[in-house]
Amino acid sequence: MREFKQLFPGKAIIGMIHLAGKTRDEKVSRALEEMAIYQDEGVKGVIIEDYHGSHGDVEETLRQSSGGNFKLVRGINVLRNPYSAFTLAEKYGAKFIQFDSVQTQDLNLESYQAKREKYSDVAVLGGVGFKYVAPTGNPLEQDLNEGKSRCEAIVTTGSGTGIATPTEKLEEFRRLLERFPLIVGAGVNLDNIQEQLRIVDGAIVGSYFKPQGNTQLPIERKRVRALVEAIQGI
Repeated sequence: MREFKQLFPGKAIIGMIHLAGKTRDEKVSRALEEMAIYQDEGVKGVIIEDYHGSHGDVEETLRQSSGGNFKLVRGINVLRNPYSAFTLAEKYGAKFIQFDSVQTQDLNLESYQAKREKYSDVAVLGGVGFKYVAPTGNPLEQDLNEGKSRCEAIVTTGSGTGIATPTEKLEEFRRLLERFPLIVGAGVNLDNIQEQLRIVDGAIVGSYFKPQGNTQLPIERKRVRALVEAIQGI
C-alpha cells in the first residue's frame, strides 16, 4: 500500500473541492479554478468531493485535471458511493481516496478489503470518530486499532462541518495512534491551525476558505494564502 508520508512528507494542508454550481460545466470550471488557486498558494493536495455534485461531476473534474497542469496530489471522496472511488482513482491517476468511516459498522468489509487488495496503490484516509457518523460504542483504542488496519491515515473531526475539532480529542487520538498518520478533517481555521498541526500530520480544509463558511461559494485566495503562511516552520 502507498504510505501517507510518501504522498505528504511534511505537514499537509489538503484543500476540499465541494463541486458547487448550477450546472456540470460550472461545477467543473470552478473546481479547476480552485485547484489552480490551491496550487499557486502552496496547498499540497486536494479532495474532489460530491458534496454539492454527483459521481459524474467528480469524474469530469478528474478527467479535466489529469495531465501536466496540476502538480497537486489529487484525492477523491464519493460520499454517495465511496467504493466507486477506487476505480476512479486508478482511471484518472488520483493518489488517495477518503472514506468518512472505516469503522466496522459502516463498511462492507469483504468488498472493502477486496478493493484494497485490487487497488493497492491507492491510499485511503479513513474516518474514525467522524462528524455525522454514529459512535460504535466500543473503546476508542479498539476503533483506532481496527481503523489502522484498514487505511493509511486516520481522519477525525468535531461534531460538524466548519466546527472546530477539540484539541483534547486530537491529543487523545495522537496518544493512542502514536506515530500512525492522523489528520484533522474539519473546523480548521487561522486561529487553531498552528496548535492543531503540532499534534496532527495534516488538515483537510474546505469551508474556512469560503466567505462565512458557505460551501456554495468559491474559495478566496487570501484565505488560502494566510493559512499556508501560518504553518511555515511547523
